[in-house]
Amino acid sequence: VRHGESAANVAAAQAEALGAERIDVPARDADVELSENGLAQARALGAWLAALPEPDRPQAVWSSPYRRASDTARVALAEAGLDLPLLLDERLRDRDLGITDTLTAAGVRARYPEEAERRRWLGKFYHRPAGGESWADVALRVRSVLADLARQDRAERVLITAHDAVVLLFRYVCERLDEAEILAIAASEGVRNGAVTRLVAVGDEWRLDAYNVDEHLTQAGTRVTTEPAVGERGPA
Repeated sequence: VRHGESAANVAAAQAEALGAERIDVPARDADVELSENGLAQARALGAWLAALPEPDRPQAVWSSPYRRASDTARVALAEAGLDLPLLLDERLRDRDLGITDTLTAAGVRARYPEEAERRRWLGKFYHRPAGGESWADVALRVRSVLADLARQDRAERVLITAHDAVVLLFRYVCERLDEAEILAIAASEGVRNGAVTRLVAVGDEWRLDAYNVDEHLTQAGTRVTTEPAVGERGPA
């Protein structure tokens, strides 16, 4: 599950609309809170969890330690009335954007033109901003998490609350996609806030059971949002 809409998602959309170079992010990335709409999305997720048949409900929750993701998990679990162990795992955190953090695409071009050119040349998947991470770096984290999930035997069904790039990279790793395939998915249908993606292990293989499910959001009357993470805008 991608976290609910955050205050940084809202600020990034406003900055892009105004053509600003810098995003007025209210806190460091790890501490950004959910917006009011994001909280409503988390509650809608909780209602969806409560309505699942017992054999389909998660037995454990792993979450990014970033507040917008862990709060999404906590609010949803409380709404669902589920008393489940919640593991915070730093490998599920959002991508580190390094020197481009809090900048719009226009801001990166204006302040770090050489970095913008490197991104254009290398592409979105392999570009690592100075001091930050590439999507390929995050994929290594995801592979490590999947290995630990395979080794644990306490839960067959695990809910993960994380970030849009992390959700996409779970698909990339589990479905054995290539660079072009995952970037095409990201461009055509970005991960919506509070939406559910379900991957199922069948023996040693994974299959995609559902992607970007958001009916629980519309049924609850919450506004559906697909704001890219701060710094993820701009051409590949």
